[in-house]
Amino acid sequence: MNPPAVLLIDTPAGPTHVTAPAPRETWSELARLDPDTYITQTPAWLDCICATEPYRDASRLYEFQDGSRLVLPLARRKQRPGWLDTEESWPTDWGIGGPLVQGKVSQAKARAVFDDLARRPVLQTGVRFRPGGERVWASAAPASFRREPHMTQVLNLDGGFGTIWKSRLRDRVRRDVRRAERSQVEVEVDTTGRLIPPFAHLYEQSIVRWAQQQHEPLALARWRRRREFPMRRMEAVASRLDGSCAIWMAWCAGEPAAAIVVLRHGTRAKYWRGAMNRELAHPVRAVPLLHRLAIEDACSAGCRWYDMGESAPGSSLALFKAGFGADNCSSPRYFRERLPVTAADQWLRTAVKRAIGFKDA
Repeated sequence: MNPPAVLLIDTPAGPTHVTAPAPRETWSELARLDPDTYITQTPAWLDCICATEPYRDASRLYEFQDGSRLVLPLARRKQRPGWLDTEESWPTDWGIGGPLVQGKVSQAKARAVFDDLARRPVLQTGVRFRPGGERVWASAAPASFRREPHMTQVLNLDGGFGTIWKSRLRDRVRRDVRRAERSQVEVEVDTTGRLIPPFAHLYEQSIVRWAQQQHEPLALARWRRRREFPMRRMEAVASRLDGSCAIWMAWCAGEPAAAIVVLRHGTRAKYWRGAMNRELAHPVRAVPLLHRLAIEDACSAGCRWYDMGESAPGSSLALFKAGFGADNCSSPRYFRERLPVTAADQWLRTAVKRAIGFKDA
């Protein structure tokens, strides 16, 4: 591995040292010091990306004149010429990246990061910001960066599970949970990866259901979903996050009925993936029960937030999450590209959807 490159650049925040890749010890330190850090912003998450996809570490450490530091996690595609390369925080389907900071970020420092990224010799660069962290970045973003909106739903855990149960969960969710508790549902949780095979079985069943809902040919749905989320990704995350990846599994009559995967770091728990056999899970309301137990567990662990992931506004998924009291939070992506690859990709996807009569869930 080549040693990190250190540059001294002039920025709106004054002379700034930029080190790439960011030293791991500094990145890990800022991940501990920044109280809002997501597990997807840690070095371990980059290791999961690089273990399962053709990416390498392109993170950047900014050391400003006043002594403050900022790490921007980035992954860069391997084995591509620079003019076709991408640098993302993070690549599609890997979730929220964004900067880790020591203290507050001024507009000048935010603009310094954007200006540095604009000089990168790549086809496209993008940063997906975590909920609540956009305001200063939005005001600092130059016109060359476009904003791509995303909505993440987050449940505030302040007050503990008793407060959440009484004041934040909607009546229908409480009814569903009580129904599940009266049924013959058995729940177990594992942090070693032991439950990956039954989760994979449920995920394959979910692909069939999603294909039917979206009027998508099953062969295409399987190819697309397996490409978006290969099971080796789950294996990498479970093995590299040192007990911070929990698979919650509901069983009915000895058969896997539903499962959710919850990641945890510091004060944040994050619902990452889910799958179910609807014929088994829905009658006994297994999925609401799993979330109820994961939320209570996050409260007991001292977490302040339960991130339920991205949803399309107004979708049935968004309404389901709102039933738990999750608030809608903006977590946009800002990106810059030298050629209109995003517009071309969206045009192609739209054309294919129209051709097959695809229906967005």
